[in-house]
Amino acid sequence: MKTFAARLLLLIVLAPLTLSVQAQEFAGSQALQDKLVQAIVTASQGQLEILAIKETPLGNMFEVELNTGELLYSDISGDYLFAGDMYQTTGAGLMNLSSSTRQIRTLERIATIPEDQMIIFDPENEIQATLTVFTDVDCTYCRALHRDMEDLLAKGIRIRYLAYPRGGEGAGSFDKMISVWCSEDRHKSLTQAKNGQNLPIRDCETPVMSHYDVGNQIGISGTPALIFPDGRVIPGYMDVDRLVAMLNIN
Repeated sequence: MKTFAARLLLLIVLAPLTLSVQAQEFAGSQALQDKLVQAIVTASQGQLEILAIKETPLGNMFEVELNTGELLYSDISGDYLFAGDMYQTTGAGLMNLSSSTRQIRTLERIATIPEDQMIIFDPENEIQATLTVFTDVDCTYCRALHRDMEDLLAKGIRIRYLAYPRGGEGAGSFDKMISVWCSEDRHKSLTQAKNGQNLPIRDCETPVMSHYDVGNQIGISGTPALIFPDGRVIPGYMDVDRLVAMLNIN
């Protein structure tokens, strides 16, 4: 995976000749804003956008949110920036101040996907929590999570599947994901595909690539990727008991 610095350099070199800024919230002086726009948006020829510039608890330090989902931190002059998370020390340990921004954006992006574009497994009894999962039918750990479906539903956990063929249209699973989403019975086809069964080749207009794009905006790079109700993104497989504990289900 490319580092942020490598991606930034690549964008500056290869970006097309378009410019756009989507600022939702700009804090700080106009001089700071202008310098950051010049250094980030203009230098990348519009491929990087600044979504927000926010004050932080650290005096004269600002959080800069990019359209890639990454956060930078700038001093008040805009001359120096660093990438990473900001932590605050508390009596209970370290508090990640950057995570709240990511969680809010994650929930906003997931909310743009209508549920009729998802493959949803609902518990028969009362729903205790909803887990949104980016999945790939050829992923070993995605298959392991799917084998836990009966136990997850029994615990009241609602599962909403989104498509994330690792590698996008070039993924070996891409055509399988299309066939699943084009099926008249998506639940059955998804289970069959995750069991390694061959599916009839189907083709129709699907949300597979739009799901994939949202996953990339969130920063997902592998599957399964679990989106918790509070917007936390947890990569990888977790067994049922651990999920129940993390979801605070009694």
